[in-house]
Amino acid sequence: MSNSTFNLNKNQLIERSFDEMESHLQGTSYSQAQKLALTCRILFDNGHDSGLAGQITARAEQPGTYLTQRLGFGFDEICAGNLLLVNEDLEVLQGDGMANPANRFHSWLYRSRPDVGCIIHTHAVHTAALSMLEVPLEISHMDNCVLYDDVAFLPNWPGVPVGNEEGELISAAIGGKRALLLAHHGLLIACASIEEACMLAIAFERAARMHLLAAAVGKIQPIDPELGREAHDWILRSQRSAVGFAYYARRSLKSNPDCLD
Repeated sequence: MSNSTFNLNKNQLIERSFDEMESHLQGTSYSQAQKLALTCRILFDNGHDSGLAGQITARAEQPGTYLTQRLGFGFDEICAGNLLLVNEDLEVLQGDGMANPANRFHSWLYRSRPDVGCIIHTHAVHTAALSMLEVPLEISHMDNCVLYDDVAFLPNWPGVPVGNEEGELISAAIGGKRALLLAHHGLLIACASIEEACMLAIAFERAARMHLLAAAVGKIQPIDPELGREAHDWILRSQRSAVGFAYYARRSLKSNPDCLD
């Protein structure tokens, strides 16, 4: 057995691992609609249920259009077949029913961030509880570093986000980051892929829960910024997001096989 890797430094070992990920980690072959439906079910299973609140959207092929769930359906009821295709004005191009009027800020965010392919907004309970304190989310644990220096904070609640003003405010608040904590509201994730957005939404709610638990017994201590950024880049790889999503999809499909229809 070769022990040549014992002579490599940390950066070399990281790059070696990235190369191996490229070769060995495979994603899924689900359609865009199936991935979005799976994301709804996965997030429902992981603490993001809040009745009919929240929206999950993904860009569609035609510019200025995106997929979203039908208003009146919970995350646990979404399947590929009951999603809607809408334009920026929330007019339904394909499917039955109507989109959530709060999707308006998604349209603003897609316009301002051409790099974004999926937006997730939920009122997950620990995130919602943290938002009531009007404090930013603190990332101070290795598992949560996928969000390190990547979470913006909107300290002012603009009310029901159905106006263009809210779209402008939210788009400006998130800037170029992947996540946003909205005071007295919930979380927002904006990522290039559905898989990455789903993984970050799960990570966000877990980080919020850990923040509340730690703050209840003492002062949260910061981590070294350089190491935080290193961990962020280590976790936030497209291959890791793809296989992470595939894992949660397998778990969800055991009890939700209908969501692919």
